[in-house]
Amino acid sequence: MILGKITAKAQTTIPRAVRRALGLKPGDEVVWEIDGDHVIMTRAHAETDPFVGNFSSFTEWASEADCKAFDHH
Repeated sequence: MILGKITAKAQTTIPRAVRRALGLKPGDEVVWEIDGDHVIMTRAHAETDPFVGNFSSFTEWASEADCKAFDHH
């Protein structure tokens, strides 16, 4: 078991053993899931955000004039 504390600002440090096990580095994102009275923290992957790499759904800015204005070919 790995024990941690919550600061007065409701912050905590991810323990070194957890960071190493998940391969986490500064700037990496994590995902928190609540399952009853348990919390599961995992390393975030691009597929967890439906908008990462999926801007094809934003067609309102994809006109020929927009592409020329933003130098997209």
